[in-house]
Amino acid sequence: MPMVQIFGGGAHAGRRVDIQDFLIIPIGAASFDEAIAMAASVYRAAGEIMADRGQLYGVADEGGWWPAFGSNVEALDAVMEAIERARLAPGEEVGIAIDVAASQFHRSARYCLAADGIELDTEALVELLTGWCRRYPIVSVEDPVAEDDDAGMVSFTARIGEEIQIIGDDYLVTSAERVAAAAASGACNAVLLKPNQAGTITETNAALAAARAARWRTIVSARSGETEDVTIAHLAVGWSADQLKVGSFARSERMAKWNEGLRIEEALGTAAVFAGWGRR
Repeated sequence: MPMVQIFGGGAHAGRRVDIQDFLIIPIGAASFDEAIAMAASVYRAAGEIMADRGQLYGVADEGGWWPAFGSNVEALDAVMEAIERARLAPGEEVGIAIDVAASQFHRSARYCLAADGIELDTEALVELLTGWCRRYPIVSVEDPVAEDDDAGMVSFTARIGEEIQIIGDDYLVTSAERVAAAAASGACNAVLLKPNQAGTITETNAALAAARAARWRTIVSARSGETEDVTIAHLAVGWSADQLKVGSFARSERMAKWNEGLRIEEALGTAAVFAGWGRR
């Protein structure tokens, strides 16, 4: 299942909004090909909306649109509008994912949301994000609290982990040891797997195995500063990962990986099995 960036924020887009990534997951798709087509239509619709409003400032470093929003919620509203403009049903055919990357705005035990003009403690941030998940069809949240906020991650997972995917990236850094510890403490229920974060394929595979032992979802992911190497598309399929996250539908280093996924599905033909969103 592809997880596709629609809007870049945070460190990916000059901090115009605090949340680092606003993404979509085509949860109603029946094949990788269909999922990519659905995501592409939402991406195009989002660009049209921003251009119509005069809020489009190009693309962010992972290919998502780089708009100027007045608040974090305004970005979520724009994603909803883009899904609907693409003639798709929010929450049924397309779900929303956010990469909060909360470490980026964590200062002295406080979370400073500059776009909203507020400072929050951990529990207030957990409450805010939970409210967003109730208001919007958010199916996945990545790094909802800072990488050293263990209590916050446990709290958020306990609050809403039965309903949505909660991913550790900065929190887990593709480490089998950290995945096992988080699972034991009740933090997260999914891991982002970045081979160039772990350092080797062997270490990445170990983190995958630890996540599988915990019955977590697994997401093979690219990073900023990528090349056109497509290895992770093959790893995602070969490992039967639940999702592939490589950015958006712009820049060749992103499109190379999406296109390779399409080629793999085509080459497999009738042997291809698309697990979809429901597998856990």
